[in-house]
Amino acid sequence: QVQLVESGGGLVQPGGSLRLSCAASGSFFNILTMGWYRQAPGKQRELVAEITSGGITDYVESVKGRFTISRDNAKNTVYLQMNSLKPDDTAVYYCNISVYDHLYRYNEVWGQGTLVTVSS
Repeated sequence: QVQLVESGGGLVQPGGSLRLSCAASGSFFNILTMGWYRQAPGKQRELVAEITSGGITDYVESVKGRFTISRDNAKNTVYLQMNSLKPDDTAVYYCNISVYDHLYRYNEVWGQGTLVTVSS
């Protein structure tokens, strides 16, 4: 079984920065894509950024140039550096990974979510 533990959310003023972390643990062979989603009140969950095992990244248009996704494969951890935060970035952020588990079955795993609030 694979578990994800997220950290780094909180309250920040507009223009500020936060870094989210998500660490995977448990029994698995390898992690494929790692990503961050977010869900604001009254809105659907959306993909914010993702990074493949080869390091290829993709971002939703609204965060390009402000957010950076990265991963440390040795630590099975994905990060989301968020700069120039705006009130519209306020949401619960969820980590998501695709992984082959210890039985070599494909799984998608979600973190518990971490709240990011951008407000003055």
